[in-house]
This record gives sequence, structure tokens and C-alpha cells, in this order.
Amino acid sequence: MTSPARSESNIRRLSPEVDHSEDLAMDVRAGLSASPKTLSSKYFYDARGSALFEDITRLPEYYLTRAETEILNSYADEMISAIEPQEFVELGAGHSVKTRLLIEALGRAGSGTRYVPFDISESALIEAAQHLGDSFPWLEIESLIGDFANDLTQITRVGRRLVKFLGSTIGNFRTEERIAFYCTVATMLEEGDGLLLGVDLVKDEDTLVAAYNDSAGVTAEFNKNILQVINRELDADFDVDAFEFIARWDADCECVSMSLKGNRDMEVTIKGLDMVVHLDEGEEIHDEISCKFTREKVEREAEKAGLAITNWWTDSEERYAVALLRPFHE
Repeated sequence: MTSPARSESNIRRLSPEVDHSEDLAMDVRAGLSASPKTLSSKYFYDARGSALFEDITRLPEYYLTRAETEILNSYADEMISAIEPQEFVELGAGHSVKTRLLIEALGRAGSGTRYVPFDISESALIEAAQHLGDSFPWLEIESLIGDFANDLTQITRVGRRLVKFLGSTIGNFRTEERIAFYCTVATMLEEGDGLLLGVDLVKDEDTLVAAYNDSAGVTAEFNKNILQVINRELDADFDVDAFEFIARWDADCECVSMSLKGNRDMEVTIKGLDMVVHLDEGEEIHDEISCKFTREKVEREAEKAGLAITNWWTDSEERYAVALLRPFHE
């Protein structure tokens, strides 16, 4: 018996390649000149940071990945049948269990064969296409390099579309950023299309904080890795061991707020920016938020973009939800 033909795959860049070191320099200068000082979590993810995040997803305190996978195991076929998509667009390259569960359901439904992973990282897209192409020879993969701010609306449409944005990544956006994201995605959707959105739900403070302040200290290492990135890329001299990782629940904005607190007065030289940063003992550099949601909060924000929740699936402990958002016309 001959083996099935390997799936077709190609990769396309939607906008000119940019020098991300310039973005890093500009963002670090602005963030460390601000009051309070800030750094962007998007710079966590060098090779070491990405590996640390994979370790986080397996921690006992970090229930999010397990809860989302449970939902997909139970409802992937229902999610696909609600749209019957001809194409499946994933925001963020993925070949994880969660992506595979949805592609398997797409194959069972037989509604479409086109898979479009969208990511800023070419290497992540190549790896995802390799793994999924080997597993699903019927899948037609078009990998797109681009960024959320400029390129989502350039994704070529071939038919009814299901867009996937899971992992509770939406929680790293502030309110105005979330609404802007919904508005952009809404321009990608026509009648009959849908957005699958993963959201972590508001719950007791102890559970929420423990998910980020894990007993093994992996999330602390993940957050501190941004200082290693700045040391390497901008020739800085941050003493990483002089910082303590802080995760706290902010009930007003319903977010876990994370920061790095200096344990002594410091003068940090960033040669690549010709900059010296002074930190007082106990001063914090804010570097990440993870916002939590209720159904009403998602409904209220998505409605501003002309999107409505038509389906809402939760795990057995109701810690996490996957929502299906669809366009509506007033």
C-alpha cells in the first residue's frame, strides 16, 4: 500500500521584513523612562523564554492549558459544525494538541481542507507546517508571516472562515487593545464566519495568583528572562538575581498584574541605548498582565465590534471558557 501524499504547504510574507531590534530598543527606552517603569511581555519569547513557557503549561498550578484542552476534547466537533468552515485561520502558529483536535474535527466534518497559520515568527510557522503536514496529508497549509497590527486584513479569503485565537492570549491585552483586536477581526469575518476565543474566567484570588506565582518558580524565571534579552540584545548590565518576581490580583481591572521588584538601589547601564536607568530599592518594573473574564465582559467588549457570542463552552470546573463569536448586523 502506498502512503498518502504529503499535504501542500507554502509560506508568504504579508508585509516587508522589519528589524525587530529597533522595536526592542524603542520600547525599552520608552518603558524604562516612564513612571511607573514598564517592559513589554512580547519580548519574553526568545528561544529560552519559549521553552520556559512550555514548561509553565505543564505546571500543576497552571490549569489554563489543561482546561482549554478538556473543552476542545469535548466540543471540537460541535465547534466545527457550528460554522462548517472551508478554511481554518489560526492566529499564532500552532501544532499543539489543541490545534490538532480542531483539525481532526475539520477532517471529520469534511467542510474544508485549508489551514492558515498566521504568526510573526517564520521559524514557528515552518515548524508548525512540518508537524501538521506530516500528520494530516489532506491539509492545504498556507503559512503567513505578519503582525496583528497591520496584516490580519490581508489574509486571502477562499470561503467560510473559522478564526482561532485560543490560549487566553486575549488576556494579555488591555481593554482598549482588546476592543481594537475585536474590530480588526470583525473585518476578517463575513456572515456565517466565526471567531473561537479562549478566555480564562474570574475566580478565587488564590487560584488565580498561584497559576502565575508557581511553587517551582518557573513563571518567575520566564518573566526575568526579559532582562536577559535586554542584556544580550542591548548590551545592558541588569543583575537578574537582584529582582524578585511579583504576581498580584488587581480586582479593579480583573487582572493578574506581574512585575519585577528590585531588592536594592541600582544603576543599570544599557550601552546599546546610551542610557543609564536608576531603580530605587523596592521599585517595580511592570511587565505583564493576564486579564480574566466573565461572559458578560466578553459580550460587552465584543459587541462594540459588531460581534456576538453564539456559543459558550466551559471545562467541567468552569474555570475557563471557549466562546464562539459571530458577526451581527443591527
